[in-house]
Amino acid sequence: MATYLIKRLILLVPTLFGIILLNFIIVQFAPGGPVENTIAKLQGIAVQSTERVSGSNIDSMQNQIQNLSSETLYVGAHGLDPEIIKEIEKMYGFDKPPHVRFIGMVKNYLFFDFGNSFFQDKKVIDLIKDKLPVSISLGLWTTLLVYLISIPLGISKAVRDGEKFDVWSSALVIAGNAIPSFLFAILLIIIFAGGRYLDLFPLRGIVSDDWSELSNLKKIGDYLWHITLPIISLVIGGFAGLTMLTKNSFLDQINQHYVITARAKGLKEKKILYGHIFRNAMLIVIAGFPNAFIGILFTGALLTEVIFSLDGLGLLGFESAINRDYPVMFATLYIFTLFGLLMNILGDLIITLIDPRIDFETR
Repeated sequence: MATYLIKRLILLVPTLFGIILLNFIIVQFAPGGPVENTIAKLQGIAVQSTERVSGSNIDSMQNQIQNLSSETLYVGAHGLDPEIIKEIEKMYGFDKPPHVRFIGMVKNYLFFDFGNSFFQDKKVIDLIKDKLPVSISLGLWTTLLVYLISIPLGISKAVRDGEKFDVWSSALVIAGNAIPSFLFAILLIIIFAGGRYLDLFPLRGIVSDDWSELSNLKKIGDYLWHITLPIISLVIGGFAGLTMLTKNSFLDQINQHYVITARAKGLKEKKILYGHIFRNAMLIVIAGFPNAFIGILFTGALLTEVIFSLDGLGLLGFESAINRDYPVMFATLYIFTLFGLLMNILGDLIITLIDPRIDFETR
């Protein structure tokens, strides 16, 4: 297993490099950018991504595009005097050829040096450190509760396949799968967060403003009080797929010949279920754990972070992409990818712990 882990860790480097390179190339051809945004602000026509652009603004922007200087190295720079554009390019580092910028970025990323944000006047690593606790809280609690609910429910549905319990629980699973988690979040706000009926839970932040002044016990209570509704909305929207995966995995194993043989030998159903079926059926469930965790941690909670005003890493990455804040955008991509690759390796380790017969090294 040690040799297999070494190989996977070695392959992690070119995989991470390839993903960053591909996205870097795509960004070079994407419209807009920090230079263009700065030019628009200097000309007084900058608009937010969520605002409507009038027809006159569109015509003005098209005229600027036609006046683009051919001397600039940055394809997103439009209008203004070429000398001013060059100064703006230099400020953001776009005065250098793309390959030089990419090589410098990769060298810095090896030491987790992500530079400074273009628009927030902060180091990118500090921004990530500020947002990471929120995303980790949402991801860990949601993943833990989803697995604690889905696995027992999926096993119960498999054992009682076709019975009333299976039918009624399937209706709940279908509803959870059909309705997005952000709609559940809005419903919870309306009912429990002062939207219309009750006002039991806070609507903003992950802790109260005076959290640092509270006692340790009250800090825990305040933290749980704030994350209750976001976690409930994510769990309701995320348990359906894992429940059906668990059920189908157990159903597939229940019909295997070794189960029939075990029953013929007089073994009790619980002994067969948890002593023989469980280990084999859980392999596919465990194999999906890394992707489930990464999905919840970095992408699944994006709208939930917006709705509940939770300033997490997913929201940071989304806003940086919209605003073309490239240092933040590539740093979050780097972190997401690195976490994802490491979690896949961890998933392989968990599989070998559950079933020692599986040996990735010999394969």
